[in-house]
Amino acid sequence: MRRQRHAREAEVDPFYDMLFNMLIAFVFCFIIALLAMNPKALKAGDIPAKAEYIVTVSWPDMNPNDVDTWVQDPGGNLVWFRAREAGLMHLDRDDRGLANDSIVVNGRQIVNPLNQEVVTLRGIAAGEYTVNAHYYESKDGQPVEVTVTVVKVNPRAEVVYYGTAKLARKGDEATTVRFTVLPDGSVDNINTLPRTLVQRL
Repeated sequence: MRRQRHAREAEVDPFYDMLFNMLIAFVFCFIIALLAMNPKALKAGDIPAKAEYIVTVSWPDMNPNDVDTWVQDPGGNLVWFRAREAGLMHLDRDDRGLANDSIVVNGRQIVNPLNQEVVTLRGIAAGEYTVNAHYYESKDGQPVEVTVTVVKVNPRAEVVYYGTAKLARKGDEATTVRFTVLPDGSVDNINTLPRTLVQRL
């Protein structure tokens, strides 16, 4: 009787082994399929924004004053808060100090203290670019110190320029940086020689 039961168990074991091996293979294939998926590529309408240079103009956190960024490209195109796209340039956000830095969620006000405007250059157009800061509106009558950064993004992030400028009063305009983009994408002739860009409307 024992021999018969042992013989039956021996006959059944290979079948279970085969089922177990198939289960392992299925789980392995499932894991490989999950790893191969790219969820970002599956999002409909998700088009990555390409940038060659990023120009950032910022001023102290929680400062209530409104500073505007003006950028002119070699073709004379101007990007500013009323013309947020021109040529290959895009103003990503018009920061108005504390005026547009808060939202209400569930009855609670959330404030973003960061004051920053970003202009992206989404292609290489050789020639000189001028970046100006304009003290558009003053809430406290105090001078504002702005910081400008120009970063070359491709093929790797590289800070091309970092500097500061002081805007003493409402209406002041300062050329924070001028730089020349060469046909190969490199940058030359960096200076802060004044050039007026602000249109008096």
